[in-house]
Amino acid sequence: MTFRPPQSLRQPFSVESGFNVLEYELMSQRADSLGRHGRKAESALADLKAWDGKQQGDAERSVLVDRACDAVWALFVQREICGLRNSRDVIQRYAIPDEVLVRLGSTPRK
Repeated sequence: MTFRPPQSLRQPFSVESGFNVLEYELMSQRADSLGRHGRKAESALADLKAWDGKQQGDAERSVLVDRACDAVWALFVQREICGLRNSRDVIQRYAIPDEVLVRLGSTPRK
């Protein structure tokens, strides 16, 4: 004996429909973009953390902070596009310094 769920519990769009294929592709692209932005933020934050005041000047640090701000800002925007609104876990996971957080969204000094 086979069991068939009631029609009221059936998905409105079947797996074979064009809608689900498109939705799957869009979700895949969002996930890929989120991963790329995460790697860029990790790289920029690692460069900032590796800054050495004895060998590098303050101007270089300012450039590193600006780069980290741009990368973290892009990551936050991409997360919001994906529907992830809470950024507390990202701040902790990537150990984003306060000097980067306070400058998010601002334009760099020229």
